[in-house]
Amino acid sequence: MSQVLNQASGFLPILMHGVYLTVLVTLGAFALATVLGLVLAFMRVGGIPQLAWTARTVIVVVRGIPGMVTLFYIYFVGPDFGLSLTAVQAAILGLGIAYSPYMAEMFRAGIEAIDRGQTEAALSIGMGWGLLMRRVILPQATRVALPPYGSTMVMLLKDSSLASTITVAELSLQGKLLASSTFQNTTVFTMVALMYLAMSLPLTAFNGWLERRMRRSQ
Repeated sequence: MSQVLNQASGFLPILMHGVYLTVLVTLGAFALATVLGLVLAFMRVGGIPQLAWTARTVIVVVRGIPGMVTLFYIYFVGPDFGLSLTAVQAAILGLGIAYSPYMAEMFRAGIEAIDRGQTEAALSIGMGWGLLMRRVILPQATRVALPPYGSTMVMLLKDSSLASTITVAELSLQGKLLASSTFQNTTVFTMVALMYLAMSLPLTAFNGWLERRMRRSQ
């Protein structure tokens, strides 16, 4: 047992560097996916047919392409079109794009769940589109979208391992390299699994706390 603990303590600094890159890619991609998702959702519900059609097309196309292929395209094909990114930048951009359709549908569902009468009443008193979104639509849509929104972040945290396919030394790749060099597969991959779990559980708990808080505030 003491030998396993000594091995684990020696492996920990290497794996923690992987944790840092995992968190960096996850947060960056999540922020980008949120922004792109909001833009696509507004395009779909904005009442302009051309924008709605464009948003639907983007959502269908991006959802139909595996996230790994999106990463490959950005990192390996991008330079042919003058887009040269580091592996971390490509991972953030690729995963952000890959997750944006799911965010868009989530936000769209939240917006469309609001009674249309509230929108008509707000417009009838002269409230502009921007103010309508901030004061009426988004606060209520957030309550609807919050549970899947939090779950999506946990999914993205786990899918950040796809970044290893374009040489980002995040947690899963660090674990693989460490295991192949030390042959301590059980110890290394047990540590990797526990580290992913340690990152996922607080996110799940925080999302549950937010849901309960928002229900009490209704």
